Amino acid sequence: MSELKILTKRAGLPDSVKIDTYLANDGYKALTKALKEMTPAQVRDEVLKSKLRGRGGAGFATGMKWDFASKNTTKPKFIVCNADEGEPGTFKDRVILKFDPHALLEGMAIAAFAVDADHGYIYIRGEYPEEAQILMDAVKEAEERGYLGKNILGSKLSFTITVHRGAGAYVCGEETALIESLEGSRGQSRIRPPFPVNSGYRKLPTVVNNVESLSCVPHIVLNGGEWFAGIGNPECPGPKLFSISGAVEKPGVYELPMGVPLRELIETAGGMKDGKAFKAAFPGGASSSCMDASEIDTGLDFNSLAAIGTMLGSGAVMILDETADMVKAAYVLTRFFDHESCGKCTPCREGLTWVKQVMAGILEGKGTEEDLDLLLDICEQIQGASFCGLGDASVNCVTSTIRKFRGEYLNYINKEPRVRAASGEKS
Repeated sequence: MSELKILTKRAGLPDSVKIDTYLANDGYKALTKALKEMTPAQVRDEVLKSKLRGRGGAGFATGMKWDFASKNTTKPKFIVCNADEGEPGTFKDRVILKFDPHALLEGMAIAAFAVDADHGYIYIRGEYPEEAQILMDAVKEAEERGYLGKNILGSKLSFTITVHRGAGAYVCGEETALIESLEGSRGQSRIRPPFPVNSGYRKLPTVVNNVESLSCVPHIVLNGGEWFAGIGNPECPGPKLFSISGAVEKPGVYELPMGVPLRELIETAGGMKDGKAFKAAFPGGASSSCMDASEIDTGLDFNSLAAIGTMLGSGAVMILDETADMVKAAYVLTRFFDHESCGKCTPCREGLTWVKQVMAGILEGKGTEEDLDLLLDICEQIQGASFCGLGDASVNCVTSTIRKFRGEYLNYINKEPRVRAASGEKS
C-alpha cells in the first residue's frame, strides 16, 4: 500500500522546524481560515464530521470532547497536549515534535478557538530534551509572527502555550496523572468522574489531546471533515501514524490509512526480517493483547482490533517472528509495568509484583501448570479494578500469551529438552 503524505508531508523538508518553511507549505492557513471565516461552533462541527478519534490510545471522539468543554461558558479553559510518549514501542509522535512542531501549535490554537481557551500546555516526556527545545523555539517564533499570543491575527482569540517537561514516569501518559504532574503533584491517576473536560487542570475545564490528534486538526479545517472521514475505515477514518518495530526489515514510522491490515503494514516496512515467518504482534504497544498468525489480515483500527480482543492504542506495532519466545516477551513487558506502576492502587501495585514473581518462577523451571491458572486469576483481579486504564491494560501481554501460546509456557513447566538447552541445562 502506498504511504500517505498528510501528517508527514513536511517532515522531510530542509529546516522543517522553522516557521518560514511551515508558512511556505500551507502552515497556519487553517488557523487563519478558522479565525476569519468560521465560528467556534463551525470548527467543532467539522471535527465532529471528520470522526477523528484520539490517537493517544483511548480512541475517544475528539469533536465530542471539544463539544463537552465548550458548554461551560463561565470558567477559564485549558488545552493540554499529551506528548508524554512513554508506551514501549511508540515513537510516532516524535516525528511531529522533531520535524513539524508548528503543526501541533496550529492544532492547539484552533482547539483553543473552538472551546474558548486562553492557555495551553504541552506536557512532553523528560526523555525528549531535543524535541522540547524545538517546541520552545517554535512557540517563540509563532508568538513573534502573531500566531500565538494576544489577539491572534487581529481576532479576539488570545492564546499562549507553555512547554512542560515530565520526569520520566510512564503513568503520566494517562491524562489525569499528567494533570496531577502538571500541577506539581506526584504523577498518579485520579478517580473519574469528574472528567478533565469538566474538572481538569486546577479543577477547571481541560481538553487533553494527543500530539497526532491535534496535528490532524489543521488538515480537517482546511479540507473539511468529510474529506478526512473519507480516508481509511469509515468508522475510524483518517490518516494514521504507525510506529512499527521488531522483526521487520525497515522499522520506523509509516503514515497509512486507518484500518490498513497488519499484513500490509508489515509489507510496507519491508516484510519480515531475514525472511522469517510472522508469529505474533502487539498492535497497540506493550499494553495490548497479542495477535497471532491467524489474525494477520485484521485491520489496524479501533473497532477491528477490539473485535478480536485487542486494541490499537497509539499505533505502536511490535512484530515478533517464529524464533520469538513468547513467555520471555511477556515477562520483559511485565517487569516494565511493575517498575512503572505509580503505586496508588493495590491491584496494580501488588498484583504486578506477584505476576512478575510467578512468571520468573516459570522461566527458572520452577513453575507448575497450576501457576497458569493463578496468573490468569491475578490478572483478572487487576483488570477492571485499577484506578486507570494503564493498570487495567498492564497484564494484557500475560493473559493473551497464555491463551494463544500456552504450549510455550508448558514447555518451561515440563522442562522440554530445547528449553533446558536454552537455559544451559544438559538434556
